[in-house]
Amino acid sequence: MTPILITAVLFFSAFISGLSVFFIKRNNATFLKLILSFSGAYLFSITVLHLIPHVYHDGGNTSPEVIGLYILGGFIFQLLLEQFSQGIEHGHIHQEDNAGFPIGIMISLCLHAFLEGMPLVSGPQTQLVFGIAIHHIPAAFALGSLLLNTSLRKKSIVVMLLIFAAMTPLGFMTSKALSQGEVSILAPYFDKMMAVVIGIFLHISTTILFESGSADHHTFNKKKMAAVFLGIAISLTTFLFPTHDHGSHEGHNHETHDHHDHHDHHDHGGHGGHEGHNHDERHDHHEGHETHTH
Repeated sequence: MTPILITAVLFFSAFISGLSVFFIKRNNATFLKLILSFSGAYLFSITVLHLIPHVYHDGGNTSPEVIGLYILGGFIFQLLLEQFSQGIEHGHIHQEDNAGFPIGIMISLCLHAFLEGMPLVSGPQTQLVFGIAIHHIPAAFALGSLLLNTSLRKKSIVVMLLIFAAMTPLGFMTSKALSQGEVSILAPYFDKMMAVVIGIFLHISTTILFESGSADHHTFNKKKMAAVFLGIAISLTTFLFPTHDHGSHEGHNHETHDHHDHHDHHDHGGHGGHEGHNHDERHDHHEGHETHTH
């Protein structure tokens, strides 16, 4: 995916979802719970199927044990963030009419979104981009619903939603800017950042799966099960239609190098044959000339 496409998908998925609170009835809890179940299942599936294998397989010089520590750290970090965000990352909506501006929620939510964008420079981009985008749909809707219950005007709410929607693209562009040049500043840390995001995703996705659906959070009704299996099925389509985020350029360069070597070998052989031919021809001509003179 191109940087422009990544930025557009991440920004508009969050911004449009946040703006939808002005047009969709917020008391339709069943629909929101199904969206949550789908996003939680998809997020969990891409984490297990793509992100975890990638960070362990291409983790560079970082040992698997250290990667595991960073995943655990990301899980705990998200747990601490929710003390301030009140669970908006996984769609929790807290109705408090005429409440003040939720500064703690806004800061923690923006920090969470910024961190999610940083590993996008390195990793399975397609899966990670759509995982973040789908995860931000209920989060942005919950944030918009919360802001509607404050004393903020609509213009201020739109500005807050713009700031939140810009955080993940900003994290991506910041990471990309720091990674350019001959010596990348962040390259040694991409696997660790990815591990932290994996821990965050594991916390959010499992929380969504167990808390969305019914009063008894551990009960899975038919609609929720359908939404969960749909999320898993879509994540599995990448095995049927694999993306080409990695490896294609390396293979192309390798083939080009082999082809070049073949031509070099051919040219040297032809040049050697040419030299041998000229040498023999000059030698025969010289002998003939000496015999004639004598």
